Amino acid sequence: MTLTAAADGSALGNPGPAGWAWVVDDGQWRAGGWPRATNNQGELMAVLDLLHATADRADEPLHVLCDSQYVINSVTQWMPGWKRRGWRKADGKPVLNRDLLEQLDAALVGRRVSFEWVKGHAGHPLNEAADLRARAAATAFQAGRDPEHGPGLAGRVAAPSPEISLEQPAAPPTLF
Repeated sequence: MTLTAAADGSALGNPGPAGWAWVVDDGQWRAGGWPRATNNQGELMAVLDLLHATADRADEPLHVLCDSQYVINSVTQWMPGWKRRGWRKADGKPVLNRDLLEQLDAALVGRRVSFEWVKGHAGHPLNEAADLRARAAATAFQAGRDPEHGPGLAGRVAAPSPEISLEQPAAPPTLF
């Protein structure tokens, strides 16, 4: 059976306090963030954390609803060319967010993952829930509080949010 989840990111300022979240339903979701990051970093991290959270279900298809065409195009279209060019864009400039993109690339190996673009802020229930939780995480960081991380997937204990420094190359997150 295919597992469907929405993934979203939020930044209050770009960069600024940022959050990310993924949602399967009201009882299965996870969120986190950073004191300073971009919206794109939040969007990428939401998908990365979802892939790690579902790694033990790698034989099941995963359908990701995402309002970020940047994320969808990165993993479905642009990544092969970036890798061939040593993580450089067609214009020769370095690919932004390479640390997160390389981790996404590794997490996608052997997985059956499909992506569907949904319009943000248009009333899609799962996307709205992910947006709400990502924004709440960003708001918590703005206020100097830890965000609510969520329960994770049913029957599993949520691990702490990964500590990733976005100012320098990141180590792979320890999620589950």
